[in-house]
Amino acid sequence: MPLRLVFMGTPDFAVPTLGEIVGQGHDVAAVYTQPPRPAGRGMAERRSPVHEAAAGFGLPVLTPTSLRSAEAQAAFAAHGADAAVVVAYGLILPQAILDAVPEGAWNLHASLLPRWRGAAPIQRAVMAGDAETGVMVMRMEAGLDTGPVAMAERVAIGPDDTAGALHDRLARLGADLIVRALAAIERGALRLSPQPAEGVTYAAKIDKAETRIDWSRPSTEVHDHIRGLSPFPGAWTDIPIGGKAERVKVLRSRLASGSGGPGTVLDDALTVACGSGAVQLVEVQRGGGRPMAAEAFLRGAPVPAGTRLG
Repeated sequence: MPLRLVFMGTPDFAVPTLGEIVGQGHDVAAVYTQPPRPAGRGMAERRSPVHEAAAGFGLPVLTPTSLRSAEAQAAFAAHGADAAVVVAYGLILPQAILDAVPEGAWNLHASLLPRWRGAAPIQRAVMAGDAETGVMVMRMEAGLDTGPVAMAERVAIGPDDTAGALHDRLARLGADLIVRALAAIERGALRLSPQPAEGVTYAAKIDKAETRIDWSRPSTEVHDHIRGLSPFPGAWTDIPIGGKAERVKVLRSRLASGSGGPGTVLDDALTVACGSGAVQLVEVQRGGGRPMAAEAFLRGAPVPAGTRLG
């Protein structure tokens, strides 16, 4: 018999899971998501991707700013849900919320726990140069991503994979994993394994201060930094254009041969020296512009060998 669920999620990553749950015939009593936020040039309020998807399915949507009040907790309990599915929701769930669903609150997390607990597991895995990651379904506890794991799928991270490409693969894989976990809950066949005490790392939210490219680092670290922040928020560097330094995002790069002073352009194809080795910039984005291949960028803004990026 399909479960009665509350779905809790906010970004694009959560949308495939909501779609799969609805498609499998589960009774979604309510969808919780972050409130609309000002966005875009006009700063008009914009609903979250999950809000938009839920509205398309005709599901009731709630956007509380907190779940800590007795009123919010009573409203949650009133849904009479068997379980909750949580995917990048963005609010801490108090114990009263966890206790309100007899079959548990189940979180889809995009890492191989206990590595990369926290807010930015996909980006941090790529930035760290990890060779693999995955998705896990975890029964939620009061701690940050500390609960026992029910199911997992591993995914290799290619040497040129960006966080964006990995995000899309994991979102699809995670949606399938969640519906398999829900089916096991219905059968009473879900088995839990505690997370190991060793290997715990934390995926802190990306800070703007760490997005600037540090050319003094080895080329492998610079490359991982670029692809780990692509497409958002984007690693950036200052490039002299028309006699003035312009901030340019670097969305894709590749490891290259060459050496020189860190940040020095080595050829006419945007190969840049790092602390050791070099990277070639493959795709860039000027302020207010669209992403473009480096070749197209250079046609409009030549950057000759010997130029110093900052």
